[in-house]
Amino acid sequence: MDKKIISTGAIFGMLAIILGAFGAHALKKVLSLEELATFETGVKYQMYHALFLLFIGLASGISEKTKKTIYYLVVVGVLFFSGSIYLLATNSLTTFDFKTIGFVTPIGGLLLILAWGALLLHYFNKKS
Repeated sequence: MDKKIISTGAIFGMLAIILGAFGAHALKKVLSLEELATFETGVKYQMYHALFLLFIGLASGISEKTKKTIYYLVVVGVLFFSGSIYLLATNSLTTFDFKTIGFVTPIGGLLLILAWGALLLHYFNKKS
C-alpha cells in the first residue's frame, strides 16, 4: 500500500506543477484574474494533498487500515475538489456549463477534511 500511496502522491505533485505552470503561462492570457486565482486554489490544494500522501506513505506508525482510508479519501477528495475547481475556473473557455457540477467541490473538501480527521483519530486512539 505504501508504494501505491507514494506513487499517487508523486503523480499528484507532478500534475500540480504542470497545471500550475499551465495556469501561470497559458491560462493567464485567457482567464480573468479571479478565474486564475480560483484555478491556483485547485493547484495549491492538490499539492498540499500530494505532500500529505507522501507523508502517509512514508510514515511507519500508521496502521495499514488507516493508510488505506486516508488514501481513498484524499484521492477522491482531490479529484472532486481540485478537479471541479479546474473545470469551474475554465468554464468560460467551453460551451459546457461546469457550474452544474459545482456541488462536488464541497463534497471533495469534506473528504479531504475527513482524511486529516482520520489521521488525527488514529493518533488519538493509538496506544503509546
